[in-house]
Amino acid sequence: MTDDQEQVQPSGVWATAVGVARVRALETERHNALFRDPLAQAFATAGGLWPSSPPPDDEAARRRRLAVSFSIVIRTKFLDDLLRQASASGIRQIVLLGAGMDSRAFRMDWPEGTRLFEVDTPEPLDFKTSVLRQEGAVARCERIIVAADLREDWPGALAAAGHDPAMPTAWIAEGLLIYLPEDAVELLLARIGAQSAAGSRMGLTLGSRGVIERFGADAVPGSAASMWVSEMPDDPVGWLAGHGWQAESHTVRERAAAYGRPISTPPQREEGPGGLISAVRR
Repeated sequence: MTDDQEQVQPSGVWATAVGVARVRALETERHNALFRDPLAQAFATAGGLWPSSPPPDDEAARRRRLAVSFSIVIRTKFLDDLLRQASASGIRQIVLLGAGMDSRAFRMDWPEGTRLFEVDTPEPLDFKTSVLRQEGAVARCERIIVAADLREDWPGALAAAGHDPAMPTAWIAEGLLIYLPEDAVELLLARIGAQSAAGSRMGLTLGSRGVIERFGADAVPGSAASMWVSEMPDDPVGWLAGHGWQAESHTVRERAAAYGRPISTPPQREEGPGGLISAVRR
């Protein structure tokens, strides 16, 4: 571990990004991995979560952890595909909101001229930079770091970094909105819309209805679930239409089956709209 890493150890909400990296590292080791993230293990190691993290004490907690990990794998594949489709449509601006330990700038193939903006607070960006430096990682596109708090004037910081709202953008908010109260989610969507030319695309992950009750009620203090505060609307497609987006909603179960990783157990309750969202700016 470098001196820089010792100075910026994971804490608070952004520490969950290191847990996501651990999940991605485990998936990368599978022979039939849905994606490969060669930097994930380095992030997890630097954050103290590799080679393993202590298993939960009880069976119910273990099942919840497995369910969350599975959803992370499926959503990663879902958003990878969305970004490939956006690139194929001609979009050359990518914005990752709450970028955390996302390594798509390094692990995906990007068309020439692609500019990828990573927006997050300074602490996770500093931690990430130290790991990337240690690994000698080289981005496959123009990668631009934007140190900004999403509760403050991040659009101004993004514009100062060179984002052009007159050009279509592909926006990704992965594992982010569930940590924001509803008014902050609405503000975030309004700000994204104001920076999105027609034809822009967006990929969101939303907490499904009832997820806080199921996972957060007895969550360990400091764990990811203990910090969840918002769930998806009853009608996410209609909600996004009100923000000027034509959206499609997908469930983890549906996407998992499509990716050849079906969930064998039947749903415990009637499934409503899913929390994997792809959208196009009208």
